[in-house]
Amino acid sequence: MKSKYLYCPVLALAACLVTPAAARAQSGDSRWSLEGTIGWDIGLSGDFLAASSGSVNGVPVVIQSQSYNTVYGTGIQWQAGLGYTVNEESEVRGQFMYQKSGANAVLVGKAGASSDLYGTFDDYEVWNFEGEYRRYFQRHDKARPYAALAFGIADIPRINGTFTALPAGAIRAANDLYDGVAAFTFAVNGGVLYRLNDRLDLKGQVGLRHVSGLAEVDSLQGTGLANVNDKSARWSVPIAFGIRVNF
Repeated sequence: MKSKYLYCPVLALAACLVTPAAARAQSGDSRWSLEGTIGWDIGLSGDFLAASSGSVNGVPVVIQSQSYNTVYGTGIQWQAGLGYTVNEESEVRGQFMYQKSGANAVLVGKAGASSDLYGTFDDYEVWNFEGEYRRYFQRHDKARPYAALAFGIADIPRINGTFTALPAGAIRAANDLYDGVAAFTFAVNGGVLYRLNDRLDLKGQVGLRHVSGLAEVDSLQGTGLANVNDKSARWSVPIAFGIRVNF
């Protein structure tokens, strides 16, 4: 009989612990979540090279403006984030994003009277850390839309460039084109979560992102080409798809 009375409080305590957890799982009311996405960063504005003219090794050089899209194309972004639900409509998140894009050899202008000037550049690489506030709207069947604001810091390593004029031998110069920088980022995002079950959602998102300018360098001082760095701040439209895990 004694053991019977000992078991009762234990069973009651277990029931108290399990029942809320089960109810929370059934309602999908999870406080924490993980998200992983892959997407594309479509450039809207910003020049990787601004229009400029000067001389290199005594040869007159004219550089035409070159957008990020022209030099690097549309980069692929990978993102992972951890979120905490404040209440039914609000969530705060910490996110990490990585992007790397290889450059093409680009016709950037003229050297001398008639030689074409080509540029080749290091990869454009970004490590972005940001905080996000997300506001959810009323669910429609399995879909729940949201809007979000995000602020962060983007670590962008140094970018070197090599300029070559054809015919070969007319001019060839290698430069530290941009120093490494911690750039400021700001984004406005909108998206939809589509519920698969109480633990899993599919995610689709589109946004508008600003990244402040890259760091100017001293190696172009005295050549007349220093202002090629002047318009490197950029706006882009990131589009992402992924999955969310609630726990």
